[in-house]
Parts: sequence; C-alpha cells; structure tokens
Amino acid sequence: MKDRITISISGAAEVAHCGPSVVQKAIELGRECARLGAQLATGATSGFPAYAAKGYKEVSGAPLSIGLSPASTKKEHLEIYLLPIEHMDVVVYTGFGFPGRDLMLVRSSDAVIIGCGRIGTIHEFTVAWESEIPIGILQGEWPTDEVIENIIKNSNRTNPLVVFDSDPVSLVNKIYKMVQDRKEKVLDYNPMLTNIKAKD
Repeated sequence: MKDRITISISGAAEVAHCGPSVVQKAIELGRECARLGAQLATGATSGFPAYAAKGYKEVSGAPLSIGLSPASTKKEHLEIYLLPIEHMDVVVYTGFGFPGRDLMLVRSSDAVIIGCGRIGTIHEFTVAWESEIPIGILQGEWPTDEVIENIIKNSNRTNPLVVFDSDPVSLVNKIYKMVQDRKEKVLDYNPMLTNIKAKD
C-alpha cells in the first residue's frame, strides 16, 4: 500500500472578508493536492476548507478527502454545528469541539497549508508550528499571512519549515517536496530499517 502524504488545508469558515480571489485560490489548492496524489484533510467545515475540498474532488482519481469534525455525531455536525458533509469521502466525528478538532487535524497531517482565516486558523498554525511539521502560508488580499509573519517575528524562534507563496500551485508543490524530503531523511537514518536491509 502506498504511503500517501496527507496535507491539511486550514482557513476561515466564512470568506466574505477575504477578497475576490479567495474561492479560486482555495479550489486550486485542493486541485493541486489531488494532482500530486496527496490525501486531503480539512476541519469538515464550510468556507475556505470546503472550497479546497471541492477542488480536490474535481480531480479524477483524487485519493481521499478526510474531514475532522468538532461534533460527536453526524446529527450534531449537521444540526448543531451546521457544517457540510459534501466533498469529503470520510468524516471523523471527534467530539472534541473546535480546539480539540484543530489539534487532531494538524497532528494527523504531514503538512498544513494556511489560507485566509481568523483565530481558529491561527490556532491551527501555532499547533503545526509546535509540532514541527511543514507549514505553507498562502498570501492574498487577506491579512492572515501578515498576522502570521508578525507572530513569527515576535516568537524569538526560527522555523525553516514555514514557506510563504501567493501561488496555490507553487505553494502545494513546495510543501509536498518538503514532506517528501523529510520522509526520505527519516528512512535514511532509521537504524531499525538499516538492520532489516542488512539482513536481506
């Protein structure tokens, strides 16, 4: 079975404040994830992540679109949180609310791409930062990328795993390559695998 890369796409559940290009950019992020054969993970919500999932499913042969819901059941997801189920092959009902869902979403992904968003999106960014996984920041008319730049500037830490790009296709490819490179390094330096190869 192929070890597929899982990319999480994070962003606002309501995008009216994000500018005229936001929908197309979110769709293109999803499409490029599918073209590269990556699995897509979202917070099973509306807005930016939903548009990304829509773009993902538009590509023939897209592997798997996974939604992690804050709700504990499908009924709660639809009727209490008022969230969609379209464009997802699998919905995991975490029952942990938004903060717990954010944590599970990030920690179950190989990389996170951040689009236009607000506090929940920033939360997912900080979880990814602390988890030391690759993070792509999509630049656009929205201020989210500038907010994140300011957070990084004032963090008193450096992080080589964060990349910025205004082109969705370029950003996904940068992140995908970064994950591939990291996976190869882990395999190269795994002593258990080295021993197994030596016995063969």
